[in-house]
Amino acid sequence: MNDLIVALLRLLPPETAHHATLELAARFGVFLPRAPKDDPRLAVDALGLRFSNPVGLAAGFDKNARAFRAMLRMGFGFVECGTVTPRPQPGNPRPRLYRLREDGAVINRMGFDNDGMERVAERLAHGRNGIVGINIGANKDSTDRIADYRTTFARLSPFADYVTVNVSSPNTPGLRGLQNRDELRALLATLTDARAGKKVPLLLKIAPDLDEHAMDDIAGVVLQAGIEGLIVTNTTLARPPWLKSRHANETGGLSGKPLFASSTLVLAEMRKRIGTNLVLIGVGGIASGADAYAKIRAGATLVQLYTGLVYGGTGLLLRVKRELLECLTRDGFASVRDAIGADVGP
Repeated sequence: MNDLIVALLRLLPPETAHHATLELAARFGVFLPRAPKDDPRLAVDALGLRFSNPVGLAAGFDKNARAFRAMLRMGFGFVECGTVTPRPQPGNPRPRLYRLREDGAVINRMGFDNDGMERVAERLAHGRNGIVGINIGANKDSTDRIADYRTTFARLSPFADYVTVNVSSPNTPGLRGLQNRDELRALLATLTDARAGKKVPLLLKIAPDLDEHAMDDIAGVVLQAGIEGLIVTNTTLARPPWLKSRHANETGGLSGKPLFASSTLVLAEMRKRIGTNLVLIGVGGIASGADAYAKIRAGATLVQLYTGLVYGGTGLLLRVKRELLECLTRDGFASVRDAIGADVGP
């Protein structure tokens, strides 16, 4: 049945297929059989939370918090909704989403299309059935982007188990400039002040297109800022020369298998810079349990996937968790925790 549904959805244009998947999950997800209980070896304690398994659904799939309950029911250890901005916005003109089938990849230039923080808050106020993070951003036409982050954080953080600050999308002009040292310091200072007295963890999502100097700056700022973690990484503007798809030169962020190596390298480099002081969430190109395991060995406490579902369907999640257990057993690790950073060192 899973293979049939995936095959039918692939006949639709990418964005239409995405909306159809969300609609099905939002309307009928409650009827899905609950995923089997996770093996205790997969459990992870991080961010003051207990994750039954380390595999989460990345931001971008459920931007408007419509289907997170269904995705948690499927067996994700956590789901990240968003990116959410203060005001609703339509995003960039269509077409803006492309499948690169031959490369196991996707290119998007969505541009933070979302229903806005008020609608998302209404949906989240009905309660959560697992760990839910909220990914926040700024409106494209904002004259004060730091104020946008503060406003959205204040509105949505009461409904979140953690909040991710997205300054790394390549599809909002100028947004990645907030990764620069002075701008990032000001942004994180504003948000840590805004959460005074609250316990919600703050994470920063960074780009894969960073040089050594930029990684040094980011590490220095986040270690001083008092946030709890990094999500490594967002989509890339790079285009490997070996891409085969006719859509390879479309503008936007590239995700999926071609991103795996570069995002894992940045993950390991950030682990070297911050040690175990912050939680790292590895994302980018995960399509198997071995991929998830490589991220964990590179320093990730948790991992996220999204593009892999486009090609692997809902069955991918169970396969990733099963294969991850096989990798742990093969290498003599008693749990996920024991394997974190094994390739990088303490």
